[in-house]
Amino acid sequence: MISNEGQIEKAKIGIVGLGWIAQVFHLPILSKLSDVDITCVCDVDKTRARALAEKYGIKRYYTDYNEMLIKEELHAVDICTSTDVHKEVSIACLESKRDVFVEKPIARKLEEAIAIADAVKKNKRKLMVGMNHRFRPDTMMLRSFIENKELGKVFYAKAGWLKKPSSEGTWFSQKEMSGGGVILDMGIVMLDLALWMTGYPEVSGVKASNYSHKTKVEDSSVAFLALKNGSTITIEVSWNFHIENELYYCNIYGEQGSGKINPLMIHKEMHGNIVNVTPVKTDTSQNALKKSYENELKHFIGSVRGMHNVISTAQEAVQRMQIIDAIYRSSLKGKEITFK
Repeated sequence: MISNEGQIEKAKIGIVGLGWIAQVFHLPILSKLSDVDITCVCDVDKTRARALAEKYGIKRYYTDYNEMLIKEELHAVDICTSTDVHKEVSIACLESKRDVFVEKPIARKLEEAIAIADAVKKNKRKLMVGMNHRFRPDTMMLRSFIENKELGKVFYAKAGWLKKPSSEGTWFSQKEMSGGGVILDMGIVMLDLALWMTGYPEVSGVKASNYSHKTKVEDSSVAFLALKNGSTITIEVSWNFHIENELYYCNIYGEQGSGKINPLMIHKEMHGNIVNVTPVKTDTSQNALKKSYENELKHFIGSVRGMHNVISTAQEAVQRMQIIDAIYRSSLKGKEITFK
């Protein structure tokens, strides 16, 4: 149904891939939105597809996404599969003239990301890559301070996500499916956060070291990014740090102030003093993750309905993958990779 202004009143969505991320976040959130109709779901596991369709009152389920695309009237498809099939599913949806939401990372490697971005352009569709950390209440608040020049010119950003060793075996640590290790799981998230916070500046060089202690893929990585505007970004991520508690942070340093998230703290120089200017009311970190997925999926649905442009585009994902590619090459060669 389309309103008089040419906006879709209710977006018809199909969800492909019904694993953890779909069950914990996508299905519960999308099923509660009044402007969404989850028309169908699709998973290679028929029992799982049937059970989740029944649980959420979804009329039809499929085991083949191509059959779904032929038979269903859909405005968009939400792709929550493992990364190895992102390229083929995304391109099939775009070719069938559907908008696409695809969970991060967009693909296993740069060439796959470029192929998806080319399909977006060719078919004139919208594609959004899941970068939910942009949609945390604390990150959105800090970014508004940076955008309004409250901290002055940013010269340094550092972001990290460090986890304790875990015995959980997931497809994330199988290179054929994931494309890599912790860099493509958590590193890409922190890289995007630091770049997005600082206005996606151009990168001039990347120097990185990757470590594989317990897995065949890298389980720890440290990267140093030199930017063309003279500022610097460092990223550190690990599945294998022997620490008491998980550490998740993004700190921004400007010439007139600084800010950090988790929890949100903003300080700036005023009349020669360092003053705490943190807004009093911000969501607690426990609620921040769920809220980030809610905000992100609402944004995507709004863009499908024609209310605004999509953010976290395929083109940005290609830029991210170019940097990720440079991180891997830098570690392999033991030297800095420069960008022309």
